[in-house]
Amino acid sequence: MSKVVEVSPTTRHEGHTKLVLRVNDEGIIERGDWLSLTPVRGIEKLAIGKSMHQAPKISSRVCGICPIAHTLAGIEAMEGSIGCEIPDDAYLLRIILQCANRVSSHALHNILSLPDMYLPGTDTHINPFTAEEPVRSVALRIQRLREIAQTAGEIVGGEPIHPSNPRVGGMYKNITPRAKSKLFDLAKEGSELAREHMEFMITVFKDWNNRPTASVASGYEVEKTERFGSHIQGYMATDPLYGSSNLDADPKWFPERWTEVRPWDWYMGEQEITLDDPNYPNHATTPAGNKAWPQMEACTAVPMYDGQPVEVGPRARLAMFRNYDMKGAMGLQIARQMEYTDCFYSMIEAIDAIDTSGSVLADEIPQGDGSLGWAANEAPRGTDVHLAKVKDGRVQWYSLLVPTTWNFPTCSRALEGAPWQLAEVIVRAYDPCVSCATHMMVVDEEKKVVAQKLIQ
Repeated sequence: MSKVVEVSPTTRHEGHTKLVLRVNDEGIIERGDWLSLTPVRGIEKLAIGKSMHQAPKISSRVCGICPIAHTLAGIEAMEGSIGCEIPDDAYLLRIILQCANRVSSHALHNILSLPDMYLPGTDTHINPFTAEEPVRSVALRIQRLREIAQTAGEIVGGEPIHPSNPRVGGMYKNITPRAKSKLFDLAKEGSELAREHMEFMITVFKDWNNRPTASVASGYEVEKTERFGSHIQGYMATDPLYGSSNLDADPKWFPERWTEVRPWDWYMGEQEITLDDPNYPNHATTPAGNKAWPQMEACTAVPMYDGQPVEVGPRARLAMFRNYDMKGAMGLQIARQMEYTDCFYSMIEAIDAIDTSGSVLADEIPQGDGSLGWAANEAPRGTDVHLAKVKDGRVQWYSLLVPTTWNFPTCSRALEGAPWQLAEVIVRAYDPCVSCATHMMVVDEEKKVVAQKLIQ
């Protein structure tokens, strides 16, 4: 007979989520609902009426981990609406920012994932903060990779977190010859570190994947299932590195193929919790006898592409553009590591191609007639789509379809067939960034369900 267990809160990711899992007598997940509990930000509403230059700066504040991706997607959605083409050197600077953001984010995610893993060939879980070798050297390498990426982002973007240099029409300033030389040195150092780090992390994830059992933090062993974390959904990606917009001669994303479902129509209804485990890490299982109601608690719409959920992110990019075919949670983790070296190679190519005397601002910046513009930026976690309508320089409509929004329903399906005690390992493989993804409220008023979507 099926039982229901709730893991709340989930840990080691950005934002606040929980898992409501229906499991069989063997503890295997029959249905998993992974949902956001993060308060609604209302970023799209804040942008209405603002200037097209101000709105992307507002949208970048939805997150402190991937603000570069949101800045670029927001700016390029505005440019798509007004029909503004940017100079080549401005585009090259954006490429450098994109690579820096991806490296920094991937390295941070390694810190969050490593405690689930083992030192290869041992039964010792990895503590990224230990002073003992070899982990100490790994942690220092991660720290240096992030430092390199953040420094590159600061040189090109103006600030390492919320970049001020990108703007509608290109960039405010080009880099100096001295900055170009500094960037080249950083990228060269980073490329060498990245290859070493990629090889180590892939070894760690393969080691976990090959083990018949895995332990959770409380120490007891759980037998893993075949194809742990696999799903049958499709992939969505627009480019191996950067992205696409409606200004492309051959766009790679199509608004008419996107639809959304309310949480009420996707998640499970009210459930009584009938299973808990006081030994679960952080005492995060809700005591039996309580209620869960995913339909009413989820704070995200459920986006579909061609009527189906899709996976976005590193594996989607590699599957669509590099013939990558490794399934399961560790297949996604390994794909993420494979992007390290590509980022630095692309950064070096862009640095080499930049003319530091070249123009980085369009000669003409139209004010817009209300046409729809969109940009799909391949953010660290996947396709980050911003859509906008600009008229007379002001934003009339703005929408964000961020990577974790796409991945919520796909990851929920990937939970099925796994031991419930290891569900968080699957969630962490997607590197969720939940604050970005929260754009929906479902409220219960006089026993009526009211779905208020904040992106319309």
